[in-house]
Amino acid sequence: MQSTATTENDNRWKFAQCFGDKGESDDISEADIISAVEFDHTGDYLATGDKGGRVVLFERNESKKSCEYRFYTEFQSHEPEFDYLKSLEIEEKINQIKWCKRTNSAHFLLSTNDKTIKLWKVFERSLKTVSESSMMTDNEMPTAIPGSFGAPLQSSIMMPKISHQDTIVAAIPRRIYANAHAYHINSISINSDCETYISADDLRINLWNLDISDQSFNIVDIKPANMEELTEVITAAEFHPQQCNLFMYSSSKGTIKLADMRESALCDQNAKVFEEPEDPSNRSFFSEIISSISDVKFSKDGRYILSRDYLTLKIWDINMEKEPLRTINIHNNLRSKLCDLYENDCIFDKFECTFSGDGSHMMTGSYSNDIHIYNQEDDDEVKLQADKSAFKAKKLGSTKNKITMSQGNRAATTGRRMRDDSDYMDYNKKILHSSWHPKENTIAVAATNNLFIFTE
Repeated sequence: MQSTATTENDNRWKFAQCFGDKGESDDISEADIISAVEFDHTGDYLATGDKGGRVVLFERNESKKSCEYRFYTEFQSHEPEFDYLKSLEIEEKINQIKWCKRTNSAHFLLSTNDKTIKLWKVFERSLKTVSESSMMTDNEMPTAIPGSFGAPLQSSIMMPKISHQDTIVAAIPRRIYANAHAYHINSISINSDCETYISADDLRINLWNLDISDQSFNIVDIKPANMEELTEVITAAEFHPQQCNLFMYSSSKGTIKLADMRESALCDQNAKVFEEPEDPSNRSFFSEIISSISDVKFSKDGRYILSRDYLTLKIWDINMEKEPLRTINIHNNLRSKLCDLYENDCIFDKFECTFSGDGSHMMTGSYSNDIHIYNQEDDDEVKLQADKSAFKAKKLGSTKNKITMSQGNRAATTGRRMRDDSDYMDYNKKILHSSWHPKENTIAVAATNNLFIFTE
């Protein structure tokens, strides 16, 4: 299936970095599993969130010519809570992270777990200490000369001097947006006006002002009067990147709705619906589960929509809702294994998708820690693997981190081809979360408790 161009592209993409436990141990702490990855608008900073409620930030190492990131700071964003009214535990797991556009020297970012969204301010703080002072003992105290009333004392008193000791990176929560969602939050998206954002749970979408934490407006509500009549839930939502009045949300029925906040207070009635009719010949017990959309993204210009369901990746034109421009089969070989995947719950895995910064390529994850990159114009496909063997090959190949990983790529490609022949997939290894650098072909992907960075 892979063309010659694909193999050449595969060689152009190379492994750059790996953060996290690089050993072979299978004893992975649940709290260390990465659950969110996001580049900022410049690409100079990268954020990850994990199931332990921690947010880790990385910054671009400008002293290196190649694409390289280094640890910047880490802070505990969310703690486990307990809802006493519903007798439910609220996990600390970070569901999503979104960067606010930078306006000063500080960074602002939103992070959310199932119930609470927080606005964090991350900034560099200077630690200062008193380096010189006039601390004196009783014997050193100056004495006045007899008969010289009002004359200056014979010892000089110095003003204390403050000197810079160290610079630390501090993180403080500026706003906490709580108690607005009865169901689990799956998405947050910051508006292009940089003043508002939306948060979506299973049945509702709320509109917030970043400066107001105790009030939000409900703009989508699909909760039926009788919960027994519930047929679909909201799975993802995102603002249009250029028009602040437009946003979209996807559902478990496989539909995408593009809504305009100028139409009405509740936007779920008058919306543009993107839906592909189901082929009756493919109808099965699992049809509704595999048609559920796990992620939707706008292209940078807002013209195209990328959607991911369990087996396919679809590209839509916002001006044509009757059918997608292109459907890419990612897991076609899994159609015959849906029963097994249902038994082990893998059929409910939610894979993310993303456009490249210029909108020319799309990326999504798969099993066996595979990453699929597609060209929007043609059928070119690049398949990379977030494997620790790549890190080892790079470590052995050069102490200066300057090799191109050609041997590692060939070995990984050969290994993948052997597995492809038998359609083998490791369901315990999966790439669910990823992010594409906004200005260059660099990607960050989360593989369990490791963060891999690849660059072209």
